[in-house]
Amino acid sequence: MTRSLTLHPDRLFPADPATRAIARDLHAGVKDLPIVSPHGHTDPAWFARDDAFSDPASLLIVPDHYVFRMLMSQGVALDRLGVPTVDGSDTARDPRAIWRLFADHYHLFRGTPSRLWLDWVFAEAFGLDVRLEAATADHYYDRIDAALKTEAFRPRALFERFGIELIATTESPLDPLDHHAAIRASGWSGRVVTAYRPDPVVDPETPGFAVNVRQFGATAGENVSDFAGYLAAHRFHRARFRAAGATSTDHGHPSAATADLSAEDAAALYLRVLDGSSITDAERFRAQMLTEMAGMSVEDGMVMQLHPGVYRSHNADVLARFGRDKGGDIPLPGEFVHALKPLLDRYGNDPRLTLILFTLDEDVYSRELAPLAGNYPCLRLGPPWWFHDSPEGMRRFREAATETGGFYNTVGFNDDTRAFLSIPARHDVARRMDCSFLARLVAEHRLERDEAEEVARALAYDLVKKAYRL
Repeated sequence: MTRSLTLHPDRLFPADPATRAIARDLHAGVKDLPIVSPHGHTDPAWFARDDAFSDPASLLIVPDHYVFRMLMSQGVALDRLGVPTVDGSDTARDPRAIWRLFADHYHLFRGTPSRLWLDWVFAEAFGLDVRLEAATADHYYDRIDAALKTEAFRPRALFERFGIELIATTESPLDPLDHHAAIRASGWSGRVVTAYRPDPVVDPETPGFAVNVRQFGATAGENVSDFAGYLAAHRFHRARFRAAGATSTDHGHPSAATADLSAEDAAALYLRVLDGSSITDAERFRAQMLTEMAGMSVEDGMVMQLHPGVYRSHNADVLARFGRDKGGDIPLPGEFVHALKPLLDRYGNDPRLTLILFTLDEDVYSRELAPLAGNYPCLRLGPPWWFHDSPEGMRRFREAATETGGFYNTVGFNDDTRAFLSIPARHDVARRMDCSFLARLVAEHRLERDEAEEVARALAYDLVKKAYRL
């Protein structure tokens, strides 16, 4: 016997009837605002080519580490889910079999944000009205597969259907940005821009760092054998990215450490990390480059994003067989007060800089990040990220950050996802949770209703456009 799939209209709203009614009214005012997705990892080739997605498994399971991470934790091997291997060795190829395996384990996602997002996709995008489980696996597969063969489910059509105003993808300076050029040349009105992620040529611990730097310099026409040429190459590529619509940079460092070395010391440090003679200098070089990037942002107006505090690819066996970004990243403790001081001493009060800070260490929200953002004009707080991109994570963020940082030192919401169809689902969760938080303030007579309406709109739409200079 199949069970119904229903998205309750009051989901995520407060249980108290009076407060729930306020949240419902606030949400009605923002739920249909356009989606601005200023940071994420969708593939620009989707929008350049506008090809049909191949099958349900390849779209919703194989590339989504939120999905296969949970399955792997319960003993479902990644090769059974069709996740590609580094050496090209065989993994499961039958998308229906992969889908059935996923459906048989769908109960594992109960209570998780992934369940919220996926159920939204199933109900709202595909019109399914029964729950996913082993008995309904083929029904789901056939329904989704048939939809993906229609024009309405091409990437550009979905972009428009979801009410997306803008998506920013993320590329390294080694990327030629050909897909972005193709999008612009196509005449399509959808706005897809890039973001500058220089990690492969900034982090000396990246495999192939020296080779990357040589390629980086060659495509810029700069001699990167010295630090001056290396910095000039960054300026060249930043300008190239701005021509492709970029308004932001992104930095995925292990920590928030910054440095402000003399020109001579910075040049000597660069030479040491370039020849690999002192890998122990890697953290210091990354720290110096954050300050260098801040200086360049002062020059060219690009907004900086810092995503620190992750142990990347912790599962060594998965890394060796399947590569990076396979769900093995683990949060680390964060520290920002001392770490950011060299950069903030140099640029913290400069109105030309915006630095958006993210963390996976919730303890620092009230202790460090909110007080810093409540003091330095350049700092803004990014929304809960990855492990905390969840209803409870969003609630904790507002409770911890608002008292000292307020609402207007935050940047609204960004989904930071590779899973294209989950974008409207994620924004729906964020809007509902923000309206729930605001409703409580109204119910407790800490905020007037008209003020809550203004803040709800700001959090859903206005702040993200202002922060990312869109």
